Amino acid sequence: MHTSRSSKMGPLHSLWNFLRLIAAGRLHFPRQRAGEAIWLEGEKWIIFRQAVVDRSEGQPERAGAVFRARFHVAGMSIRQNTRFSILPIPFFVGLPGFRSKLWMVNPESSDSSGYYEWDTVEDAENYSRSFAAGFMTRRSVPGSVSFKVLPQEASPRNGI
Repeated sequence: MHTSRSSKMGPLHSLWNFLRLIAAGRLHFPRQRAGEAIWLEGEKWIIFRQAVVDRSEGQPERAGAVFRARFHVAGMSIRQNTRFSILPIPFFVGLPGFRSKLWMVNPESSDSSGYYEWDTVEDAENYSRSFAAGFMTRRSVPGSVSFKVLPQEASPRNGI
């Protein structure tokens, strides 16, 4: 059965792959970085969650791209968003090329950020047009969403 690239970007395909990753023991949520402060582009961010998928055979050793999103969640406190942000995990972790994500919050602005690693720039760009990215946009304050795709030829796995 041939599956098109666009169907591989859909929520059901991602959910199916998410379940396969869990069953295979390849999806992990390390906790050692929770609470860690990092500086990105001159701003302090606090990591509150991390997800990492073990590399599979044939997958590049290093991430080829980072997708960095910034947004301000509408109608939720930081604490509420931290809890709510668990819900969309099955709908992007199973997308082609996903490697890892850091969830972060800016304590001064209450903005949220995601730092996603992908196998390729194409995978990161595909994510930007996916159901999951659209969900992020729909639950954010209008005009607060920005993102960029950054090639990472020399980036070590799990980036920052």
